[in-house]
Amino acid sequence: MVPKRLLCISPGDPGAIDALRAEMPDWQIRTVRSVDEARFELRQDAYLVGLLMQVIGSRACSDLERFLRQHSQVQWVGVFGAEAMGAPAWRDLVADYLCDYHTLPLDTRRLVHTLGHVLGHALLRRPRPRPGSQPSSLIGNCDAMQRLRGQVERVAKVDAPVLIWGESGSGKELTAQAIHRQSLRSTGPLVPINCGAIAPNLIHSELFGYERGAFTGAARDKVGLIESANGGTLFLDEIGDLPKDLQSNLLRFLQDKTIIRLGATRAIPVDVRVISASHVDLQQAVARGDFREDLYYRLSVLPLTVPALRERRQDLAQLAEHFFHQFASDRSPRLRGFSSKALAAIAAHDWPGNVRELINRVRRAMVMADGKWIEPDDLDLVMPSPPIEAVLDDARCSSERLAIRTCLDRTGQNVSRAARDLGVSRTTMYRLLAKHGMRP
Repeated sequence: MVPKRLLCISPGDPGAIDALRAEMPDWQIRTVRSVDEARFELRQDAYLVGLLMQVIGSRACSDLERFLRQHSQVQWVGVFGAEAMGAPAWRDLVADYLCDYHTLPLDTRRLVHTLGHVLGHALLRRPRPRPGSQPSSLIGNCDAMQRLRGQVERVAKVDAPVLIWGESGSGKELTAQAIHRQSLRSTGPLVPINCGAIAPNLIHSELFGYERGAFTGAARDKVGLIESANGGTLFLDEIGDLPKDLQSNLLRFLQDKTIIRLGATRAIPVDVRVISASHVDLQQAVARGDFREDLYYRLSVLPLTVPALRERRQDLAQLAEHFFHQFASDRSPRLRGFSSKALAAIAAHDWPGNVRELINRVRRAMVMADGKWIEPDDLDLVMPSPPIEAVLDDARCSSERLAIRTCLDRTGQNVSRAARDLGVSRTTMYRLLAKHGMRP
């Protein structure tokens, strides 16, 4: 059972809090005296419901609005003097950020009822993580993501090269960041290189650097990206796009852990851990002759696979809520989250663009939504059609209800005669009436 927990911001009047505790013995009530203390508390722990006790009207409206915008995942209830509603700015803040409010003098029992109702509503919308799941930058609790987090934890302990495969937009760079953050090299740099985004005529000098005078315009020495990752991690994204002539240079670096700058004659030792990623199957690229086989086996000592979003349907609601709060500054203050229809549309979509597509649709919806809840149209998604079984069940139920109503009307609401006309027993007739919520 989920514990009933309340974060109460109350600058004064401890008597009101004591009265509230007496009426709510089954609640855990944490009281802080200021918004700053509340901000610290919310960094340490999670609360579904919050209470602003005489905070409205007591400090700068802009400060409180900034706090409520940052913590919109909490369902806030306010208690304040009626005079506070005389200011338009405070009225707008209450309308935009509070689920409900009470004015003084306080009716404690009515407030307790409100808080219980707000908690129940918050529980309906809360994502439910699996027991034992741990917070991580790799969000999700499906089997595939739990397996990936376990693999990340294991490969982070060693320095062997890692090859991450996954569809475009599935989170390969995020996986590389997680490996680096959990490794012994976490205090060193993480240098990402998109091998497909650098012009072919510049990629050698960008990766390995150059000496002054190596070519026209080389007025000074330049440290390459590989050398700049010394003591840390080098992330080679889209390694499959690396030109064939540079693959031999990279192989030599992986074998010898040294580089030679363009125009230089001496080798420079570099201590880096290499993580590479690709959205194409490198084994197939090797078979086609587009990628060196010896380089593939150097890179793929520890292979990882990032699941596509369509394989993580269990995580879709949690991811959508995460991005909704991550980009909270983009949305209207009146926007509360996703409607049930929007979540159903998200669950039914195939997500060919993976997590990147989900982020884009959520951010667009946060700007385009007009009401309190994001709807399927805001996401540019369509509601899934109900399964044929559900359609048939609805039609059968409607026909059954119509037949019962017709027989009752024809028999003057006589249940026994209506049951006889329908060919059912009187007991069955009463059961049908209860099923459809009908009275003779």
